[in-house]
Amino acid sequence: MAEAIARHLQRQGKLPEDLFFASAGTSAADGWPPSEETRKVLQRLGADADGHSKPLTAAMVQKADLVLGMTRSHVGGAKALVGEVGSQADKVQTLDPNGDIADPMGHDQDVYDAVGKRLLELIPQRLREMLTS
Repeated sequence: MAEAIARHLQRQGKLPEDLFFASAGTSAADGWPPSEETRKVLQRLGADADGHSKPLTAAMVQKADLVLGMTRSHVGGAKALVGEVGSQADKVQTLDPNGDIADPMGHDQDVYDAVGKRLLELIPQRLREMLTS
């Protein structure tokens, strides 16, 4: 959901065109389509819902300029792939510096909608902070 929202914001001119977004999970299965609830959130926004899940790899973290995790657990999992200390680990941070964004999986549509709304607000805010620092 976060990748699709980021790309949607980029197409709207709300994020720089030269950024590349990709999504992968520390516990994701390979090739699963978005849940029906995620599709509904993205559809309401006018965002594409055509992605598929993929597991995060050390190579992905190493290649990225920035890795944003939804939870501290995700950040820990990504850092574990490249080592907990050093330049590779330093670029792995939580999307919300104030706390975790809970995975809505297994919850009702209202929870997915709330996560989508939070991502829509947080992604441009956090990227602006990071790109200007």
